[in-house]
Amino acid sequence: MKLISWNVNGIRAANKKGFLQWLEETDPDIVCLQETKAHVEQLPKELLEEHGYYTYWHSGVKKGYSGVATYCKEEALYVQEGLGIDKFDCEGRVLITEHPKFLLYNIYFPNGQRDHGRLQYKLDFYDELLPIINEQVESGNNVIVTGDWNTAHHPIDLARPKDNVKTSGFMPIERERLDSYEENGWVDTFRLFHPEGDRYSWWTYRFGARSRNVGWRIDYFFVNEGFTNQVLDGDIHSEIMGSDHCPISLKVEN
Repeated sequence: MKLISWNVNGIRAANKKGFLQWLEETDPDIVCLQETKAHVEQLPKELLEEHGYYTYWHSGVKKGYSGVATYCKEEALYVQEGLGIDKFDCEGRVLITEHPKFLLYNIYFPNGQRDHGRLQYKLDFYDELLPIINEQVESGNNVIVTGDWNTAHHPIDLARPKDNVKTSGFMPIERERLDSYEENGWVDTFRLFHPEGDRYSWWTYRFGARSRNVGWRIDYFFVNEGFTNQVLDGDIHSEIMGSDHCPISLKVEN
């Protein structure tokens, strides 16, 4: 079973760049999109139907901002928009879908911003999500948490770590939050298969960063530790264009 996560930086823009052709050629079972930047009523028909997927959307109150969507070949057993926390849900950041073997959290984590103006909001999000997903595991569920986490966890996860220790996305206080997830038994699936560096999922549009591979790995599939024995592969697909992020993938036993 193949899952893909991709911050598309605007689903309507991605559609004009061949999103549906990519979807047909790649043929994943589930696709989680972040930063869709659209309400359903703003979308063309071809993004919503006749492509072989059930689609679920969670949009923020503010149009053209944030938003997540999940495309599934098989209809989800249950769908929840948001975490049930108003200050996050109003921005359309979370879609939860239930599948036969796991719960899937598709999340666009907050960005702390260059001036750190949203840093506390971002840290609050990490802090309030963790006990929610821990409780699901304690209740006997396997859980996959994917999306744009907006933090590079370790120095290996960005091209220039020494230059960015005071930049939101690689500040010690943010990285400590990801440490706490791992301490609670959450596993970064990409690193199960790829110990090497120079593998990134986001590049600034400035300075020709992508062509020089000056990037950050900030998009992840995390799973609870007990589910790792069903994880078959994890990868990053930097050859796929259409956004400042590239897709990442996870293969699990069907």
